[in-house]
Amino acid sequence: MSFPTPSAGLRLAAFVAVPVLALTVACGGGDGTGTQGHGAIADAPSAKADPSRSAEPSSTGNGTDGSPTAQPAGKSAFYDAQVAFVRCMRAEGGYPEFPDPKLSGYLDWAKVNELGSQPGRNEGIKAGKNNVCVPELQAAMALEPKRDQQKSYESMLAHAQCMRDNGISRFTNPVMSGGNAMPGGDPNPASPVIDSESPAYKQAREACKAKLLDGLDGMQ
Repeated sequence: MSFPTPSAGLRLAAFVAVPVLALTVACGGGDGTGTQGHGAIADAPSAKADPSRSAEPSSTGNGTDGSPTAQPAGKSAFYDAQVAFVRCMRAEGGYPEFPDPKLSGYLDWAKVNELGSQPGRNEGIKAGKNNVCVPELQAAMALEPKRDQQKSYESMLAHAQCMRDNGISRFTNPVMSGGNAMPGGDPNPASPVIDSESPAYKQAREACKAKLLDGLDGMQ
C-alpha cells in the first residue's frame, strides 16, 4: 500500500518497497490477505509514552483536540489502532495535517493522496519520515477486519473496467490469487507506464471512485 509518483505511490505496489509494509495490502485499504487477526478484536495498542501524542483525531475536525465522538460497533480496536497511527504521523511522522481515519477505521485515501501529491510531501507519507510510525501501522494492520475476498475482487474489477472506459486503457484488472483479491492498476508498478498525475487519470479516478468498497480506495 516504490513511490514513482505521489498518487501511484499510495497504491499496493508502493507498499511492496517497504518490507514491513508487505505484511498486508495496505493499512488504509486492507484486504484480509492472511496477515490480520482473523477477525479477532483486541484492545487497541497503547501510544508510546510521548506527551505530543496525547491529542487524538476527531471524527470530523482536524484531530488536534478531543476524541472521536463515535466508533463503529465491532471495529473499535481497528479504529483505535488507526487513531494511534494517525497520531504518530502527526506528532512524529512529519505530517501534522495527516487526515483522520474514517469511522470504519480505514484511512481516507482521497485525503492522503491529496496530501502526498503536494510538492516535497510524498516522502514518508506511508509510514512517517524514516518509517517512524511503522509499529503503529503494523498494529493497525493486525486488527484490520477480514474482508469478503470475492466482493473485493468484484469491486476492483468494476473499478478497473470503469478506468478503462474513462480513457485509462492500460489499467489492468485485479486477480484472485490463493483465495485473495490482488489489485490491478499499472501494468508495471516498478516502472509505471500510467501517469497518475495526468488530468485524464485524475478525471477517471474521480469518475470511478464509487466503484470501490470502503477501504479499497488506496489499493488500486
